[in-house]
Amino acid sequence: MRRTSNRTETGPAPRLVAVAGAVLGALVASGCAAMPDSGGIAKVELSQGSADKNLQARVFPVAPAKGAKPRELLTGFLDAVTADEGYETARKYLTGHAAATWNPDAGIQVLSATQIAPDQVVNDKDTEYSETVSGQLLATVDEKRSYVMVAGPNNNKVLDFTFTREDGEWRIAQLPAGVIMNETNFRNSFRQVERFFYTAPDPSVPGSGSGSGQEVLIADPIYLRRRIDPLTAAANALVAGPSHWLAPVARTAFPSGTTVDKVALDDSRVAHVQLGGADLGDAAACRRMATQLYYTFADQGKGQVDRLELKGQRGSCTASRNDDQAVGPGALAGRLPVQQYYQRADNGVLMVADEGRSGDPVPGVLGKPHTSGTPQLGTVAVSRDGSQAAALSDDGHQLYSVPLAAGTAVLPEPVLSSPVKAGAKDDGLTSPTWDGRGDLWVVDRNPQAPRVVMVRGGKTYTVPVEGLLTGQTVQAVKISSDGARIALVVKSLGVTGSSLEFGLVEHGGTPGAPTARITGVRPGAPSLTDVASVSWTETDQLLVLGKEADRPQQLYYISTDGSQSTDSQLQTGNGLPSSPQSISAAESRGYLLAQPSPVLAVAGGTVYRLVNNQWREAQLVDKARSYFYVG
Repeated sequence: MRRTSNRTETGPAPRLVAVAGAVLGALVASGCAAMPDSGGIAKVELSQGSADKNLQARVFPVAPAKGAKPRELLTGFLDAVTADEGYETARKYLTGHAAATWNPDAGIQVLSATQIAPDQVVNDKDTEYSETVSGQLLATVDEKRSYVMVAGPNNNKVLDFTFTREDGEWRIAQLPAGVIMNETNFRNSFRQVERFFYTAPDPSVPGSGSGSGQEVLIADPIYLRRRIDPLTAAANALVAGPSHWLAPVARTAFPSGTTVDKVALDDSRVAHVQLGGADLGDAAACRRMATQLYYTFADQGKGQVDRLELKGQRGSCTASRNDDQAVGPGALAGRLPVQQYYQRADNGVLMVADEGRSGDPVPGVLGKPHTSGTPQLGTVAVSRDGSQAAALSDDGHQLYSVPLAAGTAVLPEPVLSSPVKAGAKDDGLTSPTWDGRGDLWVVDRNPQAPRVVMVRGGKTYTVPVEGLLTGQTVQAVKISSDGARIALVVKSLGVTGSSLEFGLVEHGGTPGAPTARITGVRPGAPSLTDVASVSWTETDQLLVLGKEADRPQQLYYISTDGSQSTDSQLQTGNGLPSSPQSISAAESRGYLLAQPSPVLAVAGGTVYRLVNNQWREAQLVDKARSYFYVG
């Protein structure tokens, strides 16, 4: 089987590709193994690390051959920047001046494919030569290592390379800043991981300054090399501060000027970090830094780091999973495993789900069958601590905040009413959702005055959404447990379907007059043309039930940077009799749990759990109107 290149135009490939894991087994079973058809000989290794489990290839570069022409140098350089040893070999393709000034960490341009312009004749007397690399720009990775999607169909990029002779050999003298990669090489060389920062203080919450109980860790996704000292790279990315997008709602414990001098992981799964430029004599400040580092490392190693020891110019401290549970990722989501609830279709009773049996009604009025004279209830959402439920009237006119307590015998007065006309389609209140602070969020789709509303202490506050385009309105929201990020389902005037957007929630005001606004709105998964249901899963990802143009409905894992996960493929039709009406997931970091909470779906009134990518009918659950986790 001939190996195909990721480039439209290709030269000799100065590398040998090792096919790993299940991919190698599949090729052998089919009687065909992918082998390079040109290039030099290089050492082949198969990594057994968990981070490399699903990789298709490992790249080892070869230095430029003597007498290589510019085109060979360009193809070799594009290969070398994907290598798993850093950029040392890639610099050998550059002139001395270019090698000294080129900064590969300035960013990455991810192209759909790297196309090299048709070859030209190179004469022996030529002293300068130019080549171009072009392709559709899909995304960039900035100097903060943050992935930024490039939306729109007309993003063709043309990048210039200039060659000169140096000591009789052609070398690249001028090149674009940073690194260029096609999408396949980028996915093979880089992996998405999380670094963690503290949520910014909320001045409208008493005592919400640094170190308060409301402060939790918030995930900030970045892309790092898969196999080049990932712990050190993660530590350096962490001390550099949050991404430009997350910065307005995030804080770091690391003082300006902090450097990472050394990172080591011993056989006892203890990570040792030596910092420069940081005084760790203050025990509380040291613990805050160590906690950020520990959870960032835990995300890299997927269970390979049990404890962290941090040392500075003065002072030291430790951090582990058992420490600082009040601030760990998803801390405001509640203690795990997260409780599940369902609403019976026959009488509207809200039930506490229980594995192995049908469960019990919740205490209070929502645990009793609907009776004449009381409003018929529709969508229900339970607060993350399980003490309160939000319930919409079936016509979408009223929002109730109901204590889940035995003494609550009747529905309280609604905390919010929408003036929409009875029976108006797709209008009224929708998608109640709780953050971990106890604030309730809801959307009023009143066409005369659409708005997002926050409910705190029984009072309502309109939340402006900054950054929407003219004619766009919010149809639904889902708030994260930390209360700092929010997913928005947005509809555009005159456009069929809906799109997914991510926003930041900036809190302000005073305890007596709180304010909130949604800023930094940016697209998530622009390829989705219709979004039916969204649910946070882990603290950095959204599970989306939606569809792309001319394709059936599907489940997607979407990161807060807008990128779609390629590691977890979900099929909606595997075991479901019909398309699901809704999906629900628990916001929890699965690798910290012995048994991650399953994805839930309701299809045709029947509840299903996703187990090993197969939908299985939930036993002992009566016909359900909805089935969901807290939040």
